[in-house]
Amino acid sequence: MSIVRTEITLKNASDIMACKRGIIGESEVRQLTMDVMVDTGAWNLVISEEVRVKLGLEISGAGEGRLADGSEVEYDMAGPVEIWWKNRRALCDALVLPDADDVLLGTIPLEIMDLTINPLRELVGAHGDVVRHRI
Repeated sequence: MSIVRTEITLKNASDIMACKRGIIGESEVRQLTMDVMVDTGAWNLVISEEVRVKLGLEISGAGEGRLADGSEVEYDMAGPVEIWWKNRRALCDALVLPDADDVLLGTIPLEIMDLTINPLRELVGAHGDVVRHRI
């Protein structure tokens, strides 16, 4: 099995709205640029508690799910968060797994940004823009 990774920027969408209203400055919008794993087995964005705290995302709910190893977990939902890949943007909540080793970019944000993985293990946009890949 191959692994596809890419660089994305996560932004606190509530901060962006506060900035648009003039409540905070543009430099105060909390954001992180990071290398993430593209995971079509994950349905949404998956972040760690550490990333949630750094972005200042509020808990908006909770859920239960099954991990790739078959274990059952409870998780919090936090957001809203903007996901940026190049010039594409998705707005969603994130699943927060406290001990997540990696940020996972799942199928819903991939669909929103109109991105697919091609057989060469690259992330491809509708207009052919390609990111680096790792095996």
